[in-house]
Amino acid sequence: MTRRPVSPDKPKRTAYDKALGLLARREHSRRELKTKLRQSGYEGDESTAAIDRLGEQRYQDDERFAEVLVRSRAAQGYGPQRIRAELKTHALSDQRIRELLDASGVDWDASALDQLRRRYGGKGAPDHAERARRAQFLLRRGFAAATVRRATHAEVDDAADESD
Repeated sequence: MTRRPVSPDKPKRTAYDKALGLLARREHSRRELKTKLRQSGYEGDESTAAIDRLGEQRYQDDERFAEVLVRSRAAQGYGPQRIRAELKTHALSDQRIRELLDASGVDWDASALDQLRRRYGGKGAPDHAERARRAQFLLRRGFAAATVRRATHAEVDDAADESD
């Protein structure tokens, strides 16, 4: 996709218009919008006023943003630690992040097992080294160590049951 050069006589979009355009594509946190507006050359006061106005009009809402992010990342197969870290970058409090993850209703054990099946198929790990590799995969995706342990051992138990 090529971009047309901006005409010198064309007026620059306001911070409000720029932020509204960003929100039309997807949800953004307040912090994220402020950063994007700053990178586009808008002054702090103009950006803050635009974001405040969008918030009053309910176009921008950090709560809605956080809920959407938790749902989408969980659906993509990420674990709670990875989601927590991403929410922290958007300036959400630890308490609010805990509440969002608890309210998500995700079965993290089932999600971890699903990720293993998607990545490695239905067969259990043939040896300890492979089980360690699979555990590292789940840890990188943000699953807690206890969840990883249960998932990798459940996978081994399932494979043993199938061979009986």
